[in-house]
Amino acid sequence: MDKPKICITTLEYPPDIGGVGESVHRIAKMLIDSGYEVHVAVFRSKQRLVSDGSRRRASCTTTFQDGVFIHRIKSAVRENITEIQDFFSDVYFQLKCLHQKYNFDLFHAFFMNETGYVTTLLAKENDVPVINSVRGSDLHKHVFNPKNHAQISWILENSAWVTFVSRDLQKRASVIAPSVKLKSSAFWNSIAPINFEQFPNPPLVNELPGIVIGSSGRFRDKKGIEFLLDACASLDKELDLTLLLIGDFVEKEREYWKQQIKESGIGNRLRITGITSRQEALAYLPHLDIFVIPSLHDGCPNTLLEAMLASRAIIGTRVDAIAEILEHGVNGLLVNPGSTEELTASLRYLATQPELRQKLGAAAKTKVTQQLAPSVEHQNWMNVYQRVLITSESILLGEISLV
Repeated sequence: MDKPKICITTLEYPPDIGGVGESVHRIAKMLIDSGYEVHVAVFRSKQRLVSDGSRRRASCTTTFQDGVFIHRIKSAVRENITEIQDFFSDVYFQLKCLHQKYNFDLFHAFFMNETGYVTTLLAKENDVPVINSVRGSDLHKHVFNPKNHAQISWILENSAWVTFVSRDLQKRASVIAPSVKLKSSAFWNSIAPINFEQFPNPPLVNELPGIVIGSSGRFRDKKGIEFLLDACASLDKELDLTLLLIGDFVEKEREYWKQQIKESGIGNRLRITGITSRQEALAYLPHLDIFVIPSLHDGCPNTLLEAMLASRAIIGTRVDAIAEILEHGVNGLLVNPGSTEELTASLRYLATQPELRQKLGAAAKTKVTQQLAPSVEHQNWMNVYQRVLITSESILLGEISLV
């Protein structure tokens, strides 16, 4: 019997840096281990732009990587500015060619705003079921663009199934498209165990005096870092502390963040590593006394799970999966997003309670190891895939009426 063929569409895939790419890679390996043939089509609208004035035809380059067929799609560059509709037209054609060649049994799009529409359109035209996975910004941010709202609603209505990484996201989708209530599930990301002792000391480890407060990731608008800057600056006279930002600010917002750092008055209390490898970022975690994730919205961030595995005392915000995973006073502390006052008070409290930090960190590691293990996520995904494929097969056989 032939293996079911799955085509996952995504904005990124390793070696691309990003949480979505890491999730897709993890899920692709799960599917292979469960007997599926997995294809990943990677495309992103920003890749339609070139800075050197060059021109190119549309293309799809296929490689075989760790048992997965990786198809990297590029749109044509025929003029100085490639219109977005030309980009998606090219992507659609390349996806259609892939489907004609491989005859996929199921499509799965990650991140509705760019991949969801073109993938769902192709799937519906070819009577192939499609799963759409909402990650965060597609419903927290892009839905506020009037041009996107109707498209997002159509994608939700025409999905065979929709997955979410938090119940907050599932609730918002159900408001936009009520039918989602009957064909969706919400479950967290997972993370494999990490041996932090294997990592050498990272470069800045000897430049972190006092209580070390840290956060990690690609810092941008949704991360709420300005409130962390203000909270640490306000504690400057009370505590000997260092704020370590593991990562860097996104380039398009860099001037804004320079201004925020200056206005916060945090001065030489701040250290920023710049873009690092994942291994180097992980190596910093054991050197933190407190890990802070002050997001305004954030899906189910991998950085939270990494800090939990490192047994860090964590302060998070009451948003998305952060508030579902962390239990206030049990395995972390929770504050309201955008509240410098609450964040300051929680930092002050934990900074003076080393035994509590140890207790919260140990509880965080226990929870992530038991409830966010790869085996748990694997079973959740198998339930979704099997349900969608069985339902689709029943429809084709005429066992389920569509009327």
